[in-house]
Amino acid sequence: MRTIDWVDDAIEIIDQTALPGEVRVLRLTTVAELVAAIRSLAVRGAPALGVAGAFGVALAARQFAGDERARADAVQLVEHARPTAVNLARGARRAAALLAAGPPAVLAEACAVRDEEIAASAAMAALGADLMVELCGARPRLLTHCNTGGLAAVTGGTALGVVTELHRRGALAGVIASETRPLLQGARLTAWELREAGIDFRVAVDSAGPFLLARGEADAVILGADRICANGDVINKVGSYAHALGARRAGLPFVVVAPESTVDLDTPDGAAVEIEDRGAAEVTDYAAAVNPAFDVTPHDLVTAIVTDRRVIRLDRGERP
Repeated sequence: MRTIDWVDDAIEIIDQTALPGEVRVLRLTTVAELVAAIRSLAVRGAPALGVAGAFGVALAARQFAGDERARADAVQLVEHARPTAVNLARGARRAAALLAAGPPAVLAEACAVRDEEIAASAAMAALGADLMVELCGARPRLLTHCNTGGLAAVTGGTALGVVTELHRRGALAGVIASETRPLLQGARLTAWELREAGIDFRVAVDSAGPFLLARGEADAVILGADRICANGDVINKVGSYAHALGARRAGLPFVVVAPESTVDLDTPDGAAVEIEDRGAAEVTDYAAAVNPAFDVTPHDLVTAIVTDRRVIRLDRGERP
């Protein structure tokens, strides 16, 4: 099952807000429906958002054929539906570059984005599994954060794709999945994917992660990214920074797995990234709240970045 795909002139997605209770497929036929799905996190994850951006432009090309102004506005709406993940804007811009060639050309480019993300997941799984065995030895125990499996991509995934590949090789001892507050992408989505794959796991509250690392409950942290800056700073779901600090204190590897499409050499460092604040309603209904969706893990806390093309050893001074 693909998290996102183009089916019979529309976008079909697995509604991630319904999991784990229900596997619900949403059919999106307008740009407004897609943007609403992106903002509500019905579709999420950097690679999946890149595909959503490209397919969104394909929808715009069809929905507003003959109305250049409305089409341009729709493309901008898709591109800026969420500000932090670089893949969304990149996917939209890549498909938009073919608008002058007509809707079929735009759709073909969007499908190419989808197919490249599928191939990237397979490549990252192999490279990442090799690296984890190199860093941790046979059968590592891994702590992961947020959701980085097929739900965050099209199939396969990023960090969780590596976990699944280790399991397939018989080279995984277990997984700790942090809950990932406030929307529980770890407890809902990662737990669902691990259970479906038959992988042994435990769920831990986010704040327990550094303590569990200090107690020797895991051999490494492995997670994804929504943007990787030119200096190696990593933008990922809020809570990632705390796990990086815990890993450094415990002397354990902190490994980031993300496709090359997430590496943003135009952004110098994490300070230059707009961090999405999703508002108080997701946290509380009786007090003011600050709710950053992402945080910045400084590059000096990152052991390595695995993409579909290379392993970047930041602990050895390499940079993206």
